[in-house]
Amino acid sequence: MLQEARDLQNNAVSSLVNIVLKENKSEFTFKAPTGSGKTYMMADFMNRILSLSTQENIVFIVSALSKSNLAEQNFQSFKLYAESGIFPNLNPFLIQSTSSGEGSLFIPTEHNVYVLPRDLYKDTAKLKKEGTFLNFLHFVTGTVFEQEQSKGKLIYLIRDECHVETKNLNMLSDYFYKVINFSATPDNKKKKQHPDVEISNEEAEAVKLIKRVEEGSLEDSLETALDKFEKISVSYRNEIGVNPCMIIQISNKNKAEEELKNTIYPALAKYQDLKWVYISCKTEDNPEIDQNSDTNDSGLKKLPISRWKDYMKEKSSSISVIIFKMVIAEGWDIPRACMLYQIRDSQSNQLDEQVMGRVRRNPRLLDFEKLPEKTQELALTAWIWGIMPKSKHPAKSVYLLKNYNIERSIRVKPTKLQNISNEKSFDLASYVKTLKDKNLVHPSIFEMYQNLTRQDNEIQEMCYEYADSFDKWRVFAENLSSIKSTYQKYICDYEKSMVVCEDVSFPYSSSFNENDKSLILEDWVWCRKDNINVFSFDSYAEQKWADELKDIRTTFIGETESLAENKFLWGKNFPMNSEIKFEYYLNGIHSSYPDFVMKDKKGRIHIFEVKSVNKSSDIKIDENEYIEKCKELKKCYKECSKKTNHIFYLPVLSGSEWTISRFENGEETTINKQQFKDSLK
Repeated sequence: MLQEARDLQNNAVSSLVNIVLKENKSEFTFKAPTGSGKTYMMADFMNRILSLSTQENIVFIVSALSKSNLAEQNFQSFKLYAESGIFPNLNPFLIQSTSSGEGSLFIPTEHNVYVLPRDLYKDTAKLKKEGTFLNFLHFVTGTVFEQEQSKGKLIYLIRDECHVETKNLNMLSDYFYKVINFSATPDNKKKKQHPDVEISNEEAEAVKLIKRVEEGSLEDSLETALDKFEKISVSYRNEIGVNPCMIIQISNKNKAEEELKNTIYPALAKYQDLKWVYISCKTEDNPEIDQNSDTNDSGLKKLPISRWKDYMKEKSSSISVIIFKMVIAEGWDIPRACMLYQIRDSQSNQLDEQVMGRVRRNPRLLDFEKLPEKTQELALTAWIWGIMPKSKHPAKSVYLLKNYNIERSIRVKPTKLQNISNEKSFDLASYVKTLKDKNLVHPSIFEMYQNLTRQDNEIQEMCYEYADSFDKWRVFAENLSSIKSTYQKYICDYEKSMVVCEDVSFPYSSSFNENDKSLILEDWVWCRKDNINVFSFDSYAEQKWADELKDIRTTFIGETESLAENKFLWGKNFPMNSEIKFEYYLNGIHSSYPDFVMKDKKGRIHIFEVKSVNKSSDIKIDENEYIEKCKELKKCYKECSKKTNHIFYLPVLSGSEWTISRFENGEETTINKQQFKDSLK
C-alpha cells in the first residue's frame, strides 16, 4: 500500500481518537468511502483507545449488520489483526444466537471487543427475550450487581453502517459511555450523524485507496457497456492479474422480470463467453441468495446457492457479470468489480454512494506501488452508467490551455528518496553479516514477523529482496532495530538519499472540487471544460495566495500580454494526475505535492507550498504533527533547491499577513510579501 494511503488512514484515526477523548459529548461520527479501509480504521481506533493506560477499563461493542454476514466479516478481520500483531490489544468475540449451545445463552466477559449482529437483538430474538445481552451490560458496567466480581467498565458502542436504524440498541443508550458511528453514508437528517471526522472521496481517490469514476453516457445501451467491458477484460486479466467483474443493477424491483427478459438476457446472449449470475434475494433486509437466482455457469450450478457469493468474490472467479435487483449494499466487497450499469426505467433512479462503492475498491491495494504506471491507471478506473448523486462539492475537470506550449515552457524537476540498498557504498549483505549472532536473546518467529509488518514499506522490501532463505530472513528480522536505525539515518540525510528525476510539467488534464474558496482566473495555465473561469482551492490560505500570484502577474506583465509569450506562467498543482512532487521522510516516505508552480520572466521556476496557522472550523489538525511536517518540508525543500535549481517557498498565513520561508541554492531566508515581489523584478 502506498505510504500516502497509510498516512490518510492514520491521520483520520488520530483525529477521531483526539476528538473522542477531548470533546465533551457522547456521540461521534466517522465518515469514509466504501473501499477506504473502514474496518481497518475501526480496529485501529479501538486498539489505540485500549492501549491507553487511563482507558484500560474499556469494552467495545461493535453493532454490525446481520445481512451479508457483515458481523462475521468484521469479527474475522478483528481476529486476524489481533493474531497477526497488527492490533494486538484487540480480544474479539462474536456474539451468536448459539453462543452457549443448548439452554440459555451466555456471553463471556473476558473479551474487550464484542461483535453483535444487529438482528440478534430484536424483539423476537433469543438474545433479547432471555435478557442475556442486558445481563451482560449490567455485569460489565456494574450498574446492578454489587458483588466483588462486577467489572464497572465503560462501554463504547460502535455502530457500523450507522445509516441503518438500530432502534432496540438505541433504547440501551444509558449503558453506553460513548457512541461512535461509522459509515460511508451517514444519515444526514440526523444531527448526531454529522461527520466529526471525514475522509472524502477525493482524498481517498488521490492516495489510490479507491478508483476514480469515469461516467458513461446516460444514452449508452447495455450492449455499449458490455462492449467496453470485453475490451478492458483482457488487459485486466493479463496486467492486473484479476478477472474483472461488471455489475448490472435493476433499479425498479417491480419491473425486474420484465427487464431481465426484454433487456438484460437478450444483451448477454450476444456475448456467449461471458458467465453471468442473477442474484435474487429473500428480502431487501435479508439479502441472502434465494432459489430464484440463476446463472449460465454450469460449474457454479453444482455448488449450493449459499456458496455462490463467496465464489464470486474470488479474483479468479469465472463470473464476469453479476445482476442485482435493487440490493447492492453493505457486505458485498468485490474488489475485482470495475463496472456498474444501472437499468433505469425513468430519469429519477439515482445511484447512491453505497451502490457505487461496490466498484470503487482498489483490486491491488496492498501491492499497488509495484504495478507499472499504465496498469495503475487501469486498476484505478471505475466505469459507471447511471444518474450520479449530487455532490456538495462536485468535481470539475480542468485542462491545460491549448497552443501555448505550457508543457514545454514549464519544466519541473521532481525528486525522490532512494533506498539505502541503492547506495553504491552500502552493501546490505555485508552489513547484515556484521550483525549476525550478536543477539543473546532470540525472539519467536511470530514476534519477529509482527515487528517486521509494522515497518516502512521500504524496510520490508529490503528484507524480502535480501532474504532468499529462512536463515537470512531470521538474521534480518532479529536485527531489525539496527537495520532500521541505519536506514533512517541514511534516508533522512537528503544530501545522500535525494535524487532528481526526469523533468515533468503539469498534466494535460486534472480536476478540483468546487467550493466557496474560489477565484475568477483568466491568466493562468488552466481552463475548465465548461469554459467557466472560476476555480476552487483547498483552503482559504491557498485562495489568498492564488490571489497574490494573480496580482503579481498583472503588476509585472500587464493584463493584455498573451500567455503565448511564455513569460510568467503560473498554475495550481492539482494533485490529480500530477507528477510534480517531492519526497521527504517523516515516519515513512511521503510525497509533497506543492500547491503552485510559477515560471517568471527570467525563466526561473518557483515552487509554493502554502500553510496557515489560523484556526479553521473546516480543518481539524494535530498541531504537533503539523509543526513536525513543516520542519521536515523545510529540510526537504532546502536540499531540493540545491539539487534542482528551483526556488522553493513556504508562505505561512498568520491573521492576514504572510511570513515566507524562501529556499534557493540550499540557503533559507525569511522574507515578507513585498520582498518576494521585489525578487521577481
